[in-house]
Amino acid sequence: MSSAHPVAVVSRAERGIDAPEVVIETQLAGGLPGFAMVGLPETAVREARERVKGAIRASRFAFPKGKIIVNLAPADLPKEGGRFDLGIALGILARTGALPAQCLARFEVIGELGLYGEIRPVRGALSAAIAAGNAGRGIIVPLQNGHEGALAHGVDVRAVQHLDEACALLLAPDGPIGRRSDCIAYPAPLQLELNDVKGQPGAKRALEIAAAGGHHVLLTGPPGTGKTMLAERLTGLLPPLNEADALEVVRVHSAYGSFDPGLLHGARPLRAPHHTASAAALVGGGGRIPRPGEISLAHNGVLFLDELPEFDRRVLESLRQPLESGSIELARARGRVRYPARFQLIAAMNPCPAGRACGVSDCVCTADQQRRYRSRVSGPLLDRIDLRVDVPPIGSDVLFAAPTEAADTAQMRARIVAARHTQLGRAGKLNSALTAPEIDTYCALDRAGRQLMGRAMDRLGLSARGTHRVLKVARTLADLAGVAQITTQHLAEAIAFREVPFDY
Repeated sequence: MSSAHPVAVVSRAERGIDAPEVVIETQLAGGLPGFAMVGLPETAVREARERVKGAIRASRFAFPKGKIIVNLAPADLPKEGGRFDLGIALGILARTGALPAQCLARFEVIGELGLYGEIRPVRGALSAAIAAGNAGRGIIVPLQNGHEGALAHGVDVRAVQHLDEACALLLAPDGPIGRRSDCIAYPAPLQLELNDVKGQPGAKRALEIAAAGGHHVLLTGPPGTGKTMLAERLTGLLPPLNEADALEVVRVHSAYGSFDPGLLHGARPLRAPHHTASAAALVGGGGRIPRPGEISLAHNGVLFLDELPEFDRRVLESLRQPLESGSIELARARGRVRYPARFQLIAAMNPCPAGRACGVSDCVCTADQQRRYRSRVSGPLLDRIDLRVDVPPIGSDVLFAAPTEAADTAQMRARIVAARHTQLGRAGKLNSALTAPEIDTYCALDRAGRQLMGRAMDRLGLSARGTHRVLKVARTLADLAGVAQITTQHLAEAIAFREVPFDY
């Protein structure tokens, strides 16, 4: 085969949850043996020459002795990881005549090679499969990524585990090797029941409102009152994700390098990072191409931040913009990456450093210590939390009471689903996402309501954002009640959720 015409293999890079096309051009040149790679490859990509050389020899193919030039186009797109190894190896084999060049046109390829020809999994296989299907091609993926790639409906996804298999597949694409993977029927995850939590009717009411309208929640109370149990059960109140939203969540997790089978059943993700988490871990970052953080992994689900004041203040402040926009854009010197981050925040904290109920006689915290502790959570962040809930201690009579009927939770779920259906039919979105003009339209108050809201603004010092959030919660309360007009009763309950009492 003449070396004048480069051999091209189509692969996919990783750019957030997108998978831009990368064309791998291979050429043999005269002169001393060598392996040159161009196209903005980082270290792991440049090291592919040793992995590719070992894999080709281990697969009993002849490795060319001349100079090899590999171009990864487009040249201005940074290339990371070992995902281009398989494409580079196939391009070299096509250049040497071991594979017909025309057989590379039907499939795109991604996969990292081992020195003995085995193909290892890569991140972002689902996004790559979707992009390949949009381009009218099939895709060859590592065997471990096969079931993930199979989620891309209508795309010819072939899973192989060795370089030999990839070559055999290209030579006989209709043969038995690398047949399309089917999605495994994983068992549905168990849902935690809200009835497991004893007492706390106020907190349960707040969770119902939060689930119905997509509102953020802050639970405040001493240790052992059920704050964590309440937070873990919020996802069980939310309706399952539809197929499009579930697929978007899986793409984010695929870009991170994880695959949660429960997401295939529409289960909402629940992320609970430790309070020592860094800003990069929480909002995303690391490397030349930033990876998704916890807020993106909680996309379409719940982010639970326990011990909220123990988080670094700068880490918490990084949440302010995503809470408003539902996405996070991470800027680096070589470009920007956007990840979705439309999550529900549920946070928990103690009322004071000792974790006791403020005002109790044996609490060792001074008033100044209590004030400093609470001030670790900034006012602007608190202003973005719709529901602030008191979770007081419970007595033995409540703790040892007979379990309540599970029907209570089922009825709550039914009210939540009905309220969400109303909101989506009215504005095409949940109440928490209403814009200022939409609030004027859908959260209009009568004269008594305007007077009550004015008094609340003066007494609580509500900002314009805080006032709008009260109106959104009141709209959700009206939707749960099945009425069209917000009443003073709904407004009064929404206002009550703007304060956290620390005395029991």
